[in-house]
This record gives sequence, C-alpha cells and structure tokens, in this order.
Amino acid sequence: MDTKVNLNGLIDNGTKVDPVTFEVLRSIFEYAADRMSSVLQRASFSPILADMIDFSNAIYDADAQLLSQAANCPIHLAAMKFSAEAIIEKYAVSSMRPEDVYVVNDPYKGGTHINDITFMMPIFFDGQILGFAVSRGHWMDLGGGAAGGQAMDGTHIAGEGLRLPPLKIFSEGEVNQDILDIILNNTRTPHFVKGDLQAHVGCLKAADTEMKAAAERYGVNVLTIAMKQLQEYTESIVRKGILEIPDGEYFAEEYADTDGHSNEPIPIKVRLVIDGSNINVDFSETGPVVKGAINSPYANTASAALYSLQFFLAPHAPQNQGMFNPISITLPDNCWLNAKWPAPTIGCTTLTSAKITSAVWQALAQACPDKITGSTNADCNWFVSSVVAPDGTASVFSDLPAGGWGGTPYSDGMNVTEDPLGNCMNMPAESAELLFPIAYEAFELRPDSGGAGQHRGGLGAVFKVRYLSDGLLSMESARTLQGSPGVNGGGFSDVQRQTKIYSDGKSEVIGGLDGKGGWKSPLLANVPFSNGETFMFESTGGGGWGAALDRDENAVLDDVLDEYITFDTAWNTYGVVIDKDAMTVDSQATAARRSEMRAS
Repeated sequence: MDTKVNLNGLIDNGTKVDPVTFEVLRSIFEYAADRMSSVLQRASFSPILADMIDFSNAIYDADAQLLSQAANCPIHLAAMKFSAEAIIEKYAVSSMRPEDVYVVNDPYKGGTHINDITFMMPIFFDGQILGFAVSRGHWMDLGGGAAGGQAMDGTHIAGEGLRLPPLKIFSEGEVNQDILDIILNNTRTPHFVKGDLQAHVGCLKAADTEMKAAAERYGVNVLTIAMKQLQEYTESIVRKGILEIPDGEYFAEEYADTDGHSNEPIPIKVRLVIDGSNINVDFSETGPVVKGAINSPYANTASAALYSLQFFLAPHAPQNQGMFNPISITLPDNCWLNAKWPAPTIGCTTLTSAKITSAVWQALAQACPDKITGSTNADCNWFVSSVVAPDGTASVFSDLPAGGWGGTPYSDGMNVTEDPLGNCMNMPAESAELLFPIAYEAFELRPDSGGAGQHRGGLGAVFKVRYLSDGLLSMESARTLQGSPGVNGGGFSDVQRQTKIYSDGKSEVIGGLDGKGGWKSPLLANVPFSNGETFMFESTGGGGWGAALDRDENAVLDDVLDEYITFDTAWNTYGVVIDKDAMTVDSQATAARRSEMRAS
C-alpha cells in the first residue's frame, strides 16, 4: 500500500512527517542553534566568549524538551534544561510575551558555577509558543572574593559572586535597568558585561527568526510533530547503542586531589547499571558535601554523566532530549555531587565534572574495553588573574591551558586538547597581549607527559605567562598527586604542577608535588604576582591504551624523533633499543629487552 503524503509533508493520518520533510526540519533546527553560536561569538565583547568560545546555545520545544543544540560546551548543554525549567517554574508560560528574556545563574536552580549565566527567550508564532531559545555563557567576572569568582579557598557560595535567581531582564524587548545596574555593580569587568548581554540577546533573536521562518513555511502543526518525531528518532538510536553493552553493574572510582581544605583526596564513586536499553548512573556511594569549593549541584553532575555516556552510545545522532531519556541518575541528598545552598561550587564545572567523566569512562572500560579510551587530563585548568595596567586600569585575564586526551583502541590520544567538558579554545596569545599587561613566554608540548601504552596518551603542555604589572592569580587544577589513568593495561600520565618563577630566575612550586617530598594544594586563590614574575603551569597528558610493551617499535622511534618521549622512556617503559648515532631501532635487541621486561 502506497504511503500518502499531503502538501504539508504529513504522512497518512498526520502523526508523522515524511522522510524528506523530516530531514529538512532537522537541519533547520540544527542550523538555528548553530546560528545562535555564530551571532554570540561575533557580537560578544569579552575574549572568553569571542576567542575562547566558552558558551553554549540550544533550542527547546514548547514542553522545554531539548530540540537541538550547537556543538558548544558539553557541561553546559545537558544542564541548561534545568535552568529553563527553573524559569518556567517561577514564570508561568501563560504570562510570557514575545521578546521577554529571562536570566538565571543560581547553581541550585539549574546552574553550574556562578560565572555560567543563562538567558532564555520564548519563541512565539501567531500568538502560540513554538519553543524556547536558551543561551549560556561563561562571563569573565561576576564579583566574589577573587577574580572570576574563583575563591577556591572559600566555604560559602556568597564568596563566589552575584547569584541571580530566575529573573525577567527584558520585558517585550525593554531591558530592566535595575537588574542590569545590579549586575554592572557586581563585576570587575563592566566594560565586557553590557556588550556580552547584548550579544546573548542577539543570539536568542537569531533563533527566533529561524524558527518563525520554519513555522511560516511548514505550519506550527508540522513543526510540533517533527520535533517529537526527531526526539523519538534519537532515543531509538541511543537505546540501540545501550543494547550493545552487556547487562551488568560496573563500578569505578575517581577523585579530586583536594577540596582546598582537606589534605585527603575527595573520591567520586560511580556504579553504572546496564539493564537492556536503560542505564542508571548511581552515585550513592559518593560521600557528603565537602567544605571547599568543588561541590557540584545536581544539574552539573547530571550533565557530566549524560555527556560522558554519549561519547560512546550515539555520538552522531541528532542532539536532543532523546539522548537523555534512556539514562537515569541516582544521587543522595547530601552527596557532594548534589550540592545545596550554601555549599560553594565554583570548581564544579572545571574540575569536578571532568572527574565524573573519568569515573564513568573507567566504569565503561569494564563493560566495553574495545570501545573505551584512556582518561583525559580530566581538568579544565581554569586560570584567572586580576591585573592592573601601568595606567591604573584594572581587568581580568583568563585562560584554559589544556592537556592531553587518552589513547584509543585505534590511535594515540590527542595532544593539548580541551577536556571534553569544555570544547573551548585557549586564549590566543595575540589577543591576550593586546588586551592585558602580560606576555606569553611559552605554550609548548611537554615531553613524557602522556601515559604509556600500545596507543600512547596525548601530551600536555608547558604554559608560561609573565606579568608586566602586579596581579593576583587564582586557578583550579588537579592530577597533581597521580596522573590520568590508562585502560586495558595502559599507563598513567605524569602529574600536573604550578610554579612561580621570580624575576631573578628562582622558582617555587605553588601547587602540586615540589620534588622535595612536599605537596601544595593546586586550588589557588589570590596568589600575588609582581611585575616581571612568571607563572608556569605544566599540564599532563592522557592515559595510555593497552600495554606499553605492545607498542610498535617504530612508533616509539617516531615519538623520540618528535621529542614526544625521551630516550630513557623508550628504554625503560617501552623496552625499545635505539641506536642514537643512526637513530634507528635495533629490533633484535628490542625483542630481547622486551622479553626480559615481561619476564620480570
């Protein structure tokens, strides 16, 4: 029997759209989210948005279910739904009008950390709400006890900056000047904030334009049907991916080096329960809220767990609510991954979410070792500094010195790549030196920083910034006690380290192992730097995949020639004997060396 399609693209009884219309509308929804990001990047004032792309954009249907999202920050994207729901809970949909814009950054109302501020605008067509455009960006500074709100030594959310509950900041296109004044009065960077606000509003309007054009062409009924059909389509793909994982329970543990107050690592314990086409991510064995600023609110934890799984379930499926429907989260009320007021949370996105990802991946390694990768450096290494130019102008400088990703079943890990949580860029040296009184001295690959393996972990970097004025440095980091774990016999990477280099050339480790048997917390707040002093950060690489002694000997030689590893590592870790004069591998000696190492 032939399928009948009417002129609006509906099949038979009008419950489905035809395949061609489906693909066209899917592309329109995705394009609308992508256009939001293009507008935001081009119109924003602060370099953390314009250059580093630390933002995310998405479109939700009329039921606040994710419809499409741009390829922005994973840790934002799955969490933004909770912010949209918090706004709708306070402001009834029936009260919303065209060009109303709402704002929220409260970590306990769907937010992550305070700097991630979210804007939402309802999309109307012929008096009916089609859906919602939502935009989240990391703003350079919203006050608090340190630049960027990074009071990593704090114990209360109030020390991290201005916390906004759901508020209506624009009414039918007119800004609420009182709210804007409050925001401008609570930031170290008012010269960025007003322009960034306008950029967010511009990107929301871009989504509004695209969705209205689609409704004008296809009609609201067809769009509504296509939205649900698209979500069902993605859910079916994800469930198929889950069915390929053996049923069972898989447990893994990760940790943060410290919360800034304890000398003991803070563990994350996760149990993945695979049951048919469903997954439960259970954090019931993870401990209570901690004193320091690494606690994670529910939205942040859920987002980290959800995006971590999507890497291996259906990475190419359309990105919408269907990705999340087969996955449930179990979180105890007092868990440090389910933080409530007044627990501090500034490190939740940049540090804690990366550890959640690593824990989930290590659990998956037991279930599907042929698919999983070694852990990434598992940290955003968020670096922020207040700086004062010689003319007295104060500003805030920020960067995200990346590390390596883990080895995969097919290849070595990527070098110096932002952790999966961010999908951001590092600050271009040219932009930084133009805008701030600093000078980049180095941003280069760090030899021997990747975990050894049949497929080696990607390398970390050596990052150096010299101050050309006085400043106060704050930074969160981890992996300073032990590097990134490998899988399937792969090795750990090196550790991370923060160092202050004085103008006379002397140096002092200010975060991590100092080489003398000591260790300092890598959660830094308001560390003073003077004109001429340099901050050096050594990021680590990813964990290895597979046993190091199984690595192709010529790949080891290539690594030595590329200065990715040293001769000592080739000999001691990979068992490869290299003739330093001819720069060739002695295969016979290598076979004997590896046989000896395996026997021992």
